[in-house]
Amino acid sequence: MAVVDEKIYLASKSPRRRELLRQIGIEFEMLMLRDSGGKDGAVSEAPYKNEMPEVYVTRIAKTKAEHGWNALFARKLPPRPVLAADTTVTIDGLILGKPANTEDAIATLKLLSGRTHQVLTSVAVMVNDKLDSILQKSEVTFSNIPDEILRAYCALPEPYDKAGSYAVQGYAAQFIEHIAGSYSGIMGLPLFETSQLLRKAGISTL
Repeated sequence: MAVVDEKIYLASKSPRRRELLRQIGIEFEMLMLRDSGGKDGAVSEAPYKNEMPEVYVTRIAKTKAEHGWNALFARKLPPRPVLAADTTVTIDGLILGKPANTEDAIATLKLLSGRTHQVLTSVAVMVNDKLDSILQKSEVTFSNIPDEILRAYCALPEPYDKAGSYAVQGYAAQFIEHIAGSYSGIMGLPLFETSQLLRKAGISTL
């Protein structure tokens, strides 16, 4: 099935991903997955028992792209590639998702303080029932964060919709001693890998 134009659908609520797609000139429409369940329902982000972080983040991104593709047809929308992504933070084999509350955010950041952790972002693009994905890995080293600074940070809104309880582009930048990998990947959408997938899907990136 031929796509109708150079636009894509973004199956993500993340404002960071919207910002990053705009940075490289990709035109998109939001494709929100409903919270009501069913074939067109929201994707559960709960990890399976003993699931490895790399496997987990790839599975979630692919599942979101597949759900978005199904939603496209269920809603009788014009056919376009569907892009989805998922980001997780991992240390000691643990999957650190979005914090449930302030104490959860504090505990997560105490675990990361003074150490190096990985940020994994998987990007998936589905078009014409063909699903491609790429996994990007970055390493982030935090300084030792004093308790009073950590609690002041967790009193802000910033940590609470972020994997690992922090935003690399926000106030938490002052905690970061070193990054190895993709800054945009840590934000939630690695632009090098994303542009590769979009070109494969027939979308011009320049």
